[in-house]
Amino acid sequence: MTTRRVLVAEDDPRQAEVVRRYLVAAGYEAALVHDGEGALHHARTQKPDLVVLDVMMPGLDGLSVCRKLRAESDVPILMLTARATEEDLLTGLDVGADDYMTKPYSPRELTARVRTLLRRTTPRPGYVVGGLAVDPVHHRVTLDGREVDCTPGEFAILAAMAREPGRLFSRAQLLAHTRGLDRSSTERSVDVHVLNLRRKIEDDPRNPVHLRTVYGAGYRLGGS
Repeated sequence: MTTRRVLVAEDDPRQAEVVRRYLVAAGYEAALVHDGEGALHHARTQKPDLVVLDVMMPGLDGLSVCRKLRAESDVPILMLTARATEEDLLTGLDVGADDYMTKPYSPRELTARVRTLLRRTTPRPGYVVGGLAVDPVHHRVTLDGREVDCTPGEFAILAAMAREPGRLFSRAQLLAHTRGLDRSSTERSVDVHVLNLRRKIEDDPRNPVHLRTVYGAGYRLGGS
């Protein structure tokens, strides 16, 4: 698994180093900068997975950095500030911060907040074809965020096709992916699975746009 990278923009070098050590101990890579311009440059060039951003920094302040980053990226941003009024909180959230902590703060809590934000933005395992998402780890299919219930045979066929969108699969090839689920399956069983899948994932099963037939050859998921 790729190590997630966190940028810490904090004008107090000692505090920044403490935070870095906690993040590294938690399994993250952590880079430090101490001013707003440095934070903006690092975020744009190194593309970290999350930014911890102090509001009060020399030169470009944290709110300005947050506003600029949010205009060009959806990177999660955790704001740090010595000001704890409701107005300060709302200002930070208004410019695009995802979370907000006031000083003094616990490095352990900050690390927990980082973990939570990164968990929210971690892509689910699996394959995505248009609005169709197939997650073989959790045996889950969604279409535009809506859960789609599939039998084991249907799921095996859909997962195989989603792994290689646009590829033409013959009935025999798809049948091979269902072997072990039902020893009595035939190529005709593949046609039945496809028909049932279309009822579940197509607006008009008679005119499919996701799971299409290539006459005389087989089926294709997605692609042109």
